[in-house]
Amino acid sequence: MGDEAGRTEGWLRPPRLATGEERSATRLELFYDLAYVLVVAELAAALLKNMTWGGVGIFAGLFTVMWFSWVSTTLYANRFDTDDVLFRIALLTDTAAVAGCAAAATGGLGGFDIPFAVCFLIGRLILVGLYLRAWWHVRDSRATIVVYLTSTSISATLWAVSLLVPPPARYVLWGVAVLVEAVAPFIATWRGSTAPLHMEHLPERFGLFVILVLGEVVAGIVTGVHDAAWAGPSVTVAAVAFVVGAGLWWIYFDAASVSGQEGLKDGEEEDEEEGGAEDEVDERHDLYIYGHLPLTLGIAAAGVGLEDLVLHPDAALPSPAVWIAVGGVALAVVGAGVVLGGVHQRLSAMWPWPVAALVPLAALTLLGVPVLALVGMLAAIVVIFAVAGARQKRSGSTPRPEPAPAAGTE
Repeated sequence: MGDEAGRTEGWLRPPRLATGEERSATRLELFYDLAYVLVVAELAAALLKNMTWGGVGIFAGLFTVMWFSWVSTTLYANRFDTDDVLFRIALLTDTAAVAGCAAAATGGLGGFDIPFAVCFLIGRLILVGLYLRAWWHVRDSRATIVVYLTSTSISATLWAVSLLVPPPARYVLWGVAVLVEAVAPFIATWRGSTAPLHMEHLPERFGLFVILVLGEVVAGIVTGVHDAAWAGPSVTVAAVAFVVGAGLWWIYFDAASVSGQEGLKDGEEEDEEEGGAEDEVDERHDLYIYGHLPLTLGIAAAGVGLEDLVLHPDAALPSPAVWIAVGGVALAVVGAGVVLGGVHQRLSAMWPWPVAALVPLAALTLLGVPVLALVGMLAAIVVIFAVAGARQKRSGSTPRPEPAPAAGTE
C-alpha cells in the first residue's frame, strides 16, 4: 500500500499490480498488525505457564501457523492492494478473525482449538476472495495468481475439514494446510513469476513485524519486574535482559535488514538491466521472506525465557527458562543468517557472522552460574555479534553475488 493521499478517488477500484509505484506501509496495515501483537502475547503467556517440550512445541506450531497467515496476506497486499473499500472491508474483517485466533491461542491445542480453526478459516476464505478478484482484473499476472489462489483454496478446504475430525488428525490437517501455503512462493518462482514483489514495501513490512515481536520481549521484561514487585535482583536481571532485546534489534536492523533491503533492490535492478537471472532473484526473495520465520519465532521465545529469569533471579541453572531464552536467541541468529544468505544468493554468507555465535550460545545452556551472570553473558554475546554484523555490513566485507549473465549468452 502506498501513498494513500493519491489513492482516495472512488469507492471501488479494481486490483492492479502495484509494484511500479512509490509505496510504504499504511495505517490500515498497522492496524492489521495490532491483531498479531495480541496473538504473540497470548502465545507467550501460554508458554510461560507451560515451559515443557510440549509447551514449546505448541508455541512454535501455533506461531508458525499465524506467521504464515500474516505473510500470505502481506504478500497479496504487496502486489495488489489498491486501498479501495472492498479491500479495506476484507482486511478489517481479517483483522477481527486474527483477533479471534488470539483469544483462542492461550488454550493451546485443547479447549479452544475449534474457535481457533474457525477464525483462521475466515481469514483463508477472505484471502481466497481477494485472489479471485485479482485473477479477474489482473490478467497479465494470472499465472502467478493461480498458484496462490490454488494453494490458499486447498488450505481453506483443509482447515474446514479439520473442524469435522478429532485430534490429533485435526492438527495434522493444520500442518498440511500450512505446508501447502508455504510451498506456493517456490512454485510461483519455478513457473516464472508474473507478479513481482514490491521491493521497497516488502522489507518495511517485515521490519514492522520484527518490531512487533521485539515489543513482546520488552513487555515480558516489564511484566517480570512488575510481577516480582520491583525486587532488587529482578530489576537488575531485567536491566541486563533489556540489553539482550536491544542487541537483537541491532542485529536485525543494522546488520541483517538494511543489508537485505539494499540487496533486494540491487538484485531487482540487476535483473531489469541485464534481462536475466529472474529465477535467481526470486529465489533470493523467498529466502529473505522465510528467514524471518526462525528470526521472529526465536525472538518471541527468547522474550518468554527472559521474563521467567526476571521473575526467578535466584533459580538454579540450567533450567527450562535458560534453554528457551538462549535457544530463542540462537534461532533468531539463524534466521538473520538465512536472510543474509538469501540476499547474497549463497548460504555461506552466514559465516562467520552470524552463525559463529551459535557456539558460545550453546555453551551457555550448560552453565550452572547465577541467573544474573548468565543473562550478562548472553547480553555480551548478542552485543558483540551485533557490532560485528554492523561493521561487516558497513565495510562491505560480505561478498556480493556475481551478476548473472544475460539471457542467451551461455
